[in-house]
Amino acid sequence: MNGAKTARKIDFPRSPQPKARSRKPFAILFPLDVVYRRCGIALPEVREIAPEQMPFPYRTVLHHTNDMTLTLERHFGGPLVVRPLSTYLSGQWYVRRVLLAQEYSGKPVEMGAIRIKLSAFNARTRRQILANRIPLGRLLRNEGVPFESRPLAFFELTPNSEMMGVFWMREPRRLYGRRTEIVIGRRKIGDIVEILPLV
Repeated sequence: MNGAKTARKIDFPRSPQPKARSRKPFAILFPLDVVYRRCGIALPEVREIAPEQMPFPYRTVLHHTNDMTLTLERHFGGPLVVRPLSTYLSGQWYVRRVLLAQEYSGKPVEMGAIRIKLSAFNARTRRQILANRIPLGRLLRNEGVPFESRPLAFFELTPNSEMMGVFWMREPRRLYGRRTEIVIGRRKIGDIVEILPLV
């Protein structure tokens, strides 16, 4: 031994690593998925797609930021009426699933599920929304509400038996739709899922 001390390696405690935040998965059918679960209805098989993967005329009717009611009325050639399928209140949110149908024939042209913040509107507009008589796009236009529809995702799905009944379908053929949010100014006031029947 020459008296030289052997250097000891000191292990400093490692500072704890921040835990990765678990990101909530994007629910492409929200709020339809919530409505179906409340009713005990099985969700359809769904797959997110790019808008370019949708065939025409689905792409024309779904891939835009315009008022969907007006787009459907132009495409199907006439005014639409609302057929409520289910509704409920959750705090200041109103959730409804409706069928839009041609006024003159009763033919379904869209099934939609919407969650909308009632406190974003005046009392008169709230009453009209809750009455479920006028398609939302036309109602907001009539009331002078400067809203914007922002598509978040597009999808194709295989309809479940309930959806086939709503759309007068005899066999489960592929359908298309979109998930959208409604914005007034910079404020989101609603979420919508819109699904088209065979067109």
